[in-house]
Amino acid sequence: MADALANTPGVAQKIAAEAIGSFFLFAAAIGAGSMAQILSGGNIGVALLANTIANGAVLYVLIVALGPISGAHSNPAVTFAFLLRQEIGAASSAAFVAAQLAGGALGACATHIMFELPVLQFSTKVRTGVGQWTGEFIATFGLVFTILVLLRNRPSAIPAGVALYITSAYWFTSSTSFANPAITVVRSLSDTFAGIAPADVPTFIAAQLVGAWVAVLVCRWLVAE
Repeated sequence: MADALANTPGVAQKIAAEAIGSFFLFAAAIGAGSMAQILSGGNIGVALLANTIANGAVLYVLIVALGPISGAHSNPAVTFAFLLRQEIGAASSAAFVAAQLAGGALGACATHIMFELPVLQFSTKVRTGVGQWTGEFIATFGLVFTILVLLRNRPSAIPAGVALYITSAYWFTSSTSFANPAITVVRSLSDTFAGIAPADVPTFIAAQLVGAWVAVLVCRWLVAE
């Protein structure tokens, strides 16, 4: 299939939107975690709640603002799902993922500067095991499933649906719902509340991509596409 986005005016704006969205989404994940860690007095539950609220809120805003420009993926798993559905070409998918990673990395660096932390760092927080991987599979499956079903049946509900789903998944998944390969990579570059040890990144990403792939298959059958 021809790469439709590459032949569409405004491709630079789409890529910029992905970078900007990822900057703020990833900055929110790391920044809210850092602020929560400072203010919660060591109460992990309170810290997670604060992080959840901030991330759900910024997701809603970014999807409403940037959805009309690029679709507001800010997530390689979502881009991968649309690639599987042949709704975005390989070249545009690669450009989107590069923008997501670059924008997200800048967001992490900016957050470290705001909180007067070392700009370049690596997480030491271990996140591994079958329970964590299963959590990431379920979290990503649910995210992509939500997007695809709403896209078919109620597109206007996508911003609220995605924001509410992630807000919920922070609490019902064992992994606290990263559900995003790019943010998984970037969070390995931050030794904060939101971090993940670099060694644990590959299995998280594998679980996320499998979850996205299965969601595409299930939605293709469920809504008779």
